[in-house]
Amino acid sequence: MPTMLRRAAALAAGTAAAAVLTVGVASAAPASTWAGCPDGAVCVYPQDQDPAAAPSLTFWSYGAHNLSNQYGNHWVLNNQYGGAHAKLCTGYNGTGNCYGDMAPQNGWWADLTPVNSIVLYQ
Repeated sequence: MPTMLRRAAALAAGTAAAAVLTVGVASAAPASTWAGCPDGAVCVYPQDQDPAAAPSLTFWSYGAHNLSNQYGNHWVLNNQYGGAHAKLCTGYNGTGNCYGDMAPQNGWWADLTPVNSIVLYQ
């Protein structure tokens, strides 16, 4: 019986150490920026900035985000994760004609003249 208890204790200690090690490695992973767009965000770049280097707008939360004074061609990058998507809409607050289904880790070179909002969603 004492041998079984020692084995169980050793197994429990080894499992706990492995769990701590796994959590430590996962939390130490650096955020991945893409062309200056932070991990977990959707970014809009200044007009005609090609290649995309420094975003002028960064959106973090789900829902509609209204645009102002965005004309001509811009890069729009979806650097979200976990299946989060983005779409462009002609109306404010995610209304009007919405097009596209930009999956995570995708980007578009888009004419934002008719676009008045970007919607982030899961």
